[in-house]
Amino acid sequence: MELHQLEYFCTLAHIKHFTNASKAIAVSQPALSRSIAKLEAELGVQLFDRSEKQLELTAEGRKFLKYVEKGLWQLELGRSLISADTPEKGSIRLSFIQSLGSYFVPQLLCAFREQYPGISISLRQDTPASLGQSLQEGKADLCLCSNMLPAEHIGWMYLCSEEIYLAVPKNHPFAAKKQINLQEAASEPFIMLEAAFTLRLLSDQFCELAGISPDIIFEGADIFSVAGLVRAGLGIALLPKIPALASPELVFLPISFPVCQRAIGIAWNTTATLPPSAAIFQRFVLNRYIQAD
Repeated sequence: MELHQLEYFCTLAHIKHFTNASKAIAVSQPALSRSIAKLEAELGVQLFDRSEKQLELTAEGRKFLKYVEKGLWQLELGRSLISADTPEKGSIRLSFIQSLGSYFVPQLLCAFREQYPGISISLRQDTPASLGQSLQEGKADLCLCSNMLPAEHIGWMYLCSEEIYLAVPKNHPFAAKKQINLQEAASEPFIMLEAAFTLRLLSDQFCELAGISPDIIFEGADIFSVAGLVRAGLGIALLPKIPALASPELVFLPISFPVCQRAIGIAWNTTATLPPSAAIFQRFVLNRYIQAD
């Protein structure tokens, strides 16, 4: 068992997609698959359930992840202390909200690694409340998230905005529309994320602005399960139009009213000093999006 195997395992566990995870860590997809298969063979257990469209950890994988992350955090703390004088060869602990893991995070890390190949990055995906707690407790250096972290002493800076669409099944009467006023969906069954998620808080706000009280028939733990329930024709949902959700069974309708967007930014603990490598990443991200504007 080698260190890079454990790092690859953690990245894949949080991104839940071989292609996107391989981009994030700058290795080929076959190399990542071989590394995970070798790790599973060494442990004698299956860490991932590959039977579904989205990769999921098995019960053994979830147990293993807890211990691996603890060990890697300790190693990275040691690395950061040793590499304080050489920040371009240090490490970063980066957290992010789940829905950014399929496109935003991999794209950003690919660009960053081109300039700073010597900096290693440990990835952690979690709910907004847990992300804020991780920053406060020093378990993460930086976080990519919306601006709704319910925690004190958390700084946040805007990077970009993401449109939120009304996702409907392809055979739904709304599917033929070019856009929709959210008020038109007042009598439709809705599928939402659970209350702990930022996108759920925003969805509630959008519905309130539209003057509707949605009939929520299901609550999901991730956007992939929500999209799956919509594909099955069980309801409609407010979702970002991201590559990982693309499906011929889904139609994403632009919303004409109210304005449905979420802000994406980078967060940090204002009471702690960023490790040198994390400060480099923070500057890189801010410069990238300032220039884009």
